Amino acid sequence: MKKFITQFFFAITLVFIINYNVDAQAKLSKITKSGTIKIGMTGNQPPFSMEAKDGSLMGYEVDLAELLAESMNLKLEIVKLPFNELLPSLEKGKIDAIMSGMAITMERNMQAAFVGPYVLSGKSILTKTESLAKADEAEDLNQSNLKITSLKGSTSEKFVKVFLPEASSLPADNLDQALSKLLNDEANVMVADYPTCVLNVMLNPTSGLVTLSEPLTVEPIGMALPADDPLLINFMENYLKALIMSGLLDELESYWFENGSWLAKMKQ
Repeated sequence: MKKFITQFFFAITLVFIINYNVDAQAKLSKITKSGTIKIGMTGNQPPFSMEAKDGSLMGYEVDLAELLAESMNLKLEIVKLPFNELLPSLEKGKIDAIMSGMAITMERNMQAAFVGPYVLSGKSILTKTESLAKADEAEDLNQSNLKITSLKGSTSEKFVKVFLPEASSLPADNLDQALSKLLNDEANVMVADYPTCVLNVMLNPTSGLVTLSEPLTVEPIGMALPADDPLLINFMENYLKALIMSGLLDELESYWFENGSWLAKMKQ
């Protein structure tokens, strides 16, 4: 299967770039000449990316990144960074792309180009309070007595600021820290992407954590790229189209978001 995937995407790569002069585009040329593509992600946003028991990274976007590197006949270098450092690092050229559960927003699109979406997500909550888990809209959570934690620099933090101004906001540097605040009763609610919330309920069956039955919003998740290299953007667009056409994107989504068999490999 892996050999087939490699051959399939290598063939697609030739079709998509054979008519382009890659040397005319600085970033794509630099990546090609270096033989390595650097993709930034936090490494702690399951099921998008997380640490396995053997110390390696695993997850939906890790698999996507590996397929991307194979399709370009390049070595993959995953650069782990805090979420709020990803876009600045892309702008400074420290990484070539971002794949880190990043929602495509107008504000972010002013800083980078986006390809996708490859996943549709949405905001949800984790809490120990059953009544809060029955919320139908954000206004149900906009309470002055609530302490709400979220990932610093994410759309979850922005969601709290915009829609839950009456609550106390407790931003965390990473999702593990946010979850710890919730489990240790330093926060009443954790706002995060719906898949993350569902996963943490499964991972902590005795903690009393509950989540919403449906997300409060709909958010497209995609890959962030430098805005000044149209050939690189074009290549990535074609890469994602190829994944969709081949059915591999559906297989990855089913495995990482529905199957759950990978949980035994995850470091806890």
